[in-house]
Amino acid sequence: MKSSNQLSSRFESSLYVPALAITASLIFAGCKTSSPCCAKSEAQSVVQRAAPFVAQPAPTVAAPTNKPASIPRRFSYTPRPYPVDERGFSPVDKALAKAYAREEMVADDEEGALNPYVLKVISGYPLDGSLPYHCGWEPREYDIYNGVTQDMWYRGMVVAKAYPDGSRCSYCCGFTFEVFLRAMKLRNIQKGLDPDDFNGMTFGDLFNALQFWYIEGKGDCERRAIESYGLGYGLSVDDLEKVRPGDFLSYDTTAPGGHSCIFIEWQRDAQNQIIGLKYFSSNLSGSKGVGYGQGKFSDSNGGKGIIRKSLRLARVGAIKDYKPFNRAEIPQRNAYAPTQPTRIIYSPSPESAKPAVEAK
Repeated sequence: MKSSNQLSSRFESSLYVPALAITASLIFAGCKTSSPCCAKSEAQSVVQRAAPFVAQPAPTVAAPTNKPASIPRRFSYTPRPYPVDERGFSPVDKALAKAYAREEMVADDEEGALNPYVLKVISGYPLDGSLPYHCGWEPREYDIYNGVTQDMWYRGMVVAKAYPDGSRCSYCCGFTFEVFLRAMKLRNIQKGLDPDDFNGMTFGDLFNALQFWYIEGKGDCERRAIESYGLGYGLSVDDLEKVRPGDFLSYDTTAPGGHSCIFIEWQRDAQNQIIGLKYFSSNLSGSKGVGYGQGKFSDSNGGKGIIRKSLRLARVGAIKDYKPFNRAEIPQRNAYAPTQPTRIIYSPSPESAKPAVEAK
């Protein structure tokens, strides 16, 4: 996250305008269905990409109806500035302003991990449904939208784009990446470090990590993004008692699908055995957006639910424990381009530009 002055100038001077054409040949993996579990499983992704072309029969001509054809959102939205206060702060920025200003300090845990900062960041999100869910899949939208509630900046460029209609919508992997980015910057600021220095990662490094996070290739997940760039480590699915609130995870479900979320706590039965989890994420069925959710493991729920062995768990560790990384050894994803949003600069209205009348 930018400093207060930088963030204010970003919001006060700009907004998205809609893209006029779809970028051809983009490849997607993150949120691919309209169901609450939006991320495809790795197995599904591999099968779909490897499937040979099969000629389809000619479509059947349906009887004419009076129902108008649905217009995809990307062709029908109205570009609007994001609702901000007089400083240019979004509701989340405002809720976290004192922490980013170092007026409220976050206490480190014993490890010095990112977890306390993750929990501080998620505490700033409203749970009233004002941050809705949206994941457009047909047509593709990654050229104008990356599932975050507002533009996410790193080293002077937008690494993840918010939807240009001012709605602050999100989807699961985009939202958890947004929380990761905010928490990393918050910890750096509170430690007196450059907020835009994640273990020496360039913009290109972070954009590649984003594509790992969004499951754009075989073996990709949040854990791969965190481990590849020396930021932390994975946690074993065979020792779930070591998982702590603020860890990042994704999973697959028995009804083919998956989800990306932030761990809060385990659900347990009367014998204290782990039977599910509670988490924080986007596209929840209750809030229709950002909030707390929960799910049971299929082996504890009659075969329906989260596949326990599919959990991919990771923690961003202490800054002192960052490890060097070698770009030549890290797979490079090219699922879509890091296109920057086009902006319009709005001048103040003549009324707002007039000097205030002195009180008599």
